[in-house]
Amino acid sequence: MSQAQTIHEVPDDLLAAIDYCYEQGWTDGLPVVPPEQARVQAMLAMEGRPPETVLAHHPATGLELTVHAAAVNAVMAGCLPEYFPVVVAAFEAMDREPFNFHGSTVSTGGSGHLLIVSGPVVDEIGMNAGVNLFGPGNRANATIGRCIRLTLMNVFKIVPGIADKSTQGNPGKYSFCIAERADRNPWPLLCEELGYPEGVSSVTVFAGAGFVNVENHGGNTPEIILDTMADAMANYGCISTGQSVVVLAPEHVEIIARGGWSKADVRQYLYDHATQPRAVMERLGKLESRFLQQGSTDCHRGLGPEDILVTVGGGDAGGHSAFIPSWSRTRGSIMQSQSIGVCIDC
Repeated sequence: MSQAQTIHEVPDDLLAAIDYCYEQGWTDGLPVVPPEQARVQAMLAMEGRPPETVLAHHPATGLELTVHAAAVNAVMAGCLPEYFPVVVAAFEAMDREPFNFHGSTVSTGGSGHLLIVSGPVVDEIGMNAGVNLFGPGNRANATIGRCIRLTLMNVFKIVPGIADKSTQGNPGKYSFCIAERADRNPWPLLCEELGYPEGVSSVTVFAGAGFVNVENHGGNTPEIILDTMADAMANYGCISTGQSVVVLAPEHVEIIARGGWSKADVRQYLYDHATQPRAVMERLGKLESRFLQQGSTDCHRGLGPEDILVTVGGGDAGGHSAFIPSWSRTRGSIMQSQSIGVCIDC
């Protein structure tokens, strides 16, 4: 799809327009909403900058994402205009060098770009932070996440089998967007933890690998719940120096908070216990010198507690939390955050 604001004339027939989008290669395999001009303009009205403003660029190809191109893909993904500021903020965060926009999109590792939205915007645009958090059913979650992938394909030409060389892929490549649950969260929200002013929402982007369900219905102490999580984080396939996202279900959070644990306590415990002995990693052929902290014979997940993002989400019932490891076996991508709809650095 050209970045230019080109108008294509198609028959006045919805199904024909959908077929036209397929013919142009603009879809992720599922039907898209034809980007009719009035819908694109409504999307652009949510962004104060000129349509030609560049939001992100791809260092390997030199291709750039403008506000207009992002709006077109947001329409095709099924976004409502009020979702667009989240899309814009996500791409601004992904454009920062530590995120490694190129590597995280084309690697064999199969990165799904996880978005975690925090703050008042969650309720304002009707995002789901509860039951079926990672699943289907909520328009905002699904279409914001889908817009990221459509844009990668249509603007940056990260097409599966051509530039996207993922060995097995990742269902998160279709859509991977969640909201942080505030009403069951005993700790500061991510937007507060990140230092944004009161009332300002944020989006955090993370190049994640596969989703790991961590189940414990019988544990009744913080240590037992977190030992279960640490075990998942330290499994042979996941152990690395990369970052982690841990999404604790309300049932698990209640047990942890009842014990008086802070979020910092949780991060420290997980870092201390999500380990593998050096000898095991060596036997597996996965030992690399950067795994080892000075004076330690254990390999940790991450380089410190700060490499573990902890948040809260999911339905009230059920002892199911989630761990999402980093896409890279090393530190190929570092998660980034951005305020939504407010320029903090201006």
